[in-house]
Amino acid sequence: MKKSVIILLMVLALAGCTGTQKGAGIGALAGAGLGAIIGYQSGHAAEGALIGGAVGAAGGALAGDAMEEEKDK
Repeated sequence: MKKSVIILLMVLALAGCTGTQKGAGIGALAGAGLGAIIGYQSGHAAEGALIGGAVGAAGGALAGDAMEEEKDK
């Protein structure tokens, strides 16, 4: 239940954003989740989530920007 509320809030928050901002938000969320899972296995879930979120945001922003540029062509 709690996860679905968080996802719903993320979707609503990203509704009026640019493609780059949407990509960064989605990438950060996915990266943090994956980083937490990987970090949990070594006993460092919080650190994994932070690193994964940062890397995911950067990658998502780049992907969102590239998609916007392709759409504008």
